[in-house]
Amino acid sequence: MMEIFDAAVYHPLYNTLIFFYNTIPGKDFGIAIILTTIVLKFVLIPLSAKQIASQKKMQELQPKIKEIQQKHKNDKEKQTRALMDFYKENKVNPFSGCLPLIIQLVFLIAIYRVIINISEAGFVIQSTDLYAFVADPGPINHLFLHFVDLTTPNYVLAVFSAIAQYYQTKMLFQSQKLVKIGSTDNDFAAIMNKQMLYLGPALTFFIGVTFPAALSLYWFVSTLFMIFQQMFIFKPKEEK
Repeated sequence: MMEIFDAAVYHPLYNTLIFFYNTIPGKDFGIAIILTTIVLKFVLIPLSAKQIASQKKMQELQPKIKEIQQKHKNDKEKQTRALMDFYKENKVNPFSGCLPLIIQLVFLIAIYRVIINISEAGFVIQSTDLYAFVADPGPINHLFLHFVDLTTPNYVLAVFSAIAQYYQTKMLFQSQKLVKIGSTDNDFAAIMNKQMLYLGPALTFFIGVTFPAALSLYWFVSTLFMIFQQMFIFKPKEEK
C-alpha cells in the first residue's frame, strides 16, 4: 500500500517541488512550495468544489432536517425513513462529501511528508526519489525571500495561517447559514461548528509553532486558495 502511495502521490509532489526549485531564478524554496501548493490545489479543484457544494447543500437543508428529526424524535425508525425520503427527494447524499475529503487528506499527508522529510534531511535532496528528468539541486537554500528560515518554526507564519484558517471556516458557516455564530442553540451541529471555528485555527497555530516554517507556508497558501475558491462557489447564489 505504501508503495502505491509513494508512486502515485508522494514522488510526484516531491519531484514537482524540486522541479520548481530548480526552475525558479534565485532558487527560493519558499516560492517553490507556493507554486507546488497552487498546482496541487488546482488539480484538486473538482474534488474540493464537490465537497464544498455538498456541505453547502446539506447545510442549506439543515432546518428542514431538524424539523423531521423533531417530528419523529420518539420513533428512530420512522425518523430514518423520513430522512432518507427527504434526501432522495432533494437529490442529496449526506455522505457524498466524504470521499473528496479523504482524497484531499491523502494529498495533505503527502505534502506534509515531503516537507518534513526534506527538512529532517537537513534540506539535502534524496537523489533516489528524483525522476530522471529532475536534476539534483544539491543542498537546498532554506531561506524564503532571503530572510525567513524555513527549517525552524515561525510565529508570524503560524499566526497568519491561524487567522486565514479562522476566516475560511467562518466564511463557510456564514455562507451556508447552518448555525449563526454565537448561537445559544445547544444542538450537536451548533456545538461542533463552534468547536471547528476555534479548534481549527488553534491546531493550525500549534502546528506552525511546532514544525518547520515550510509547513506553515504551505498551510497558509493552501487556506488562501480555499478562501478564494469558496468566494467563487458562493458568489453566483449571492448575486441571485
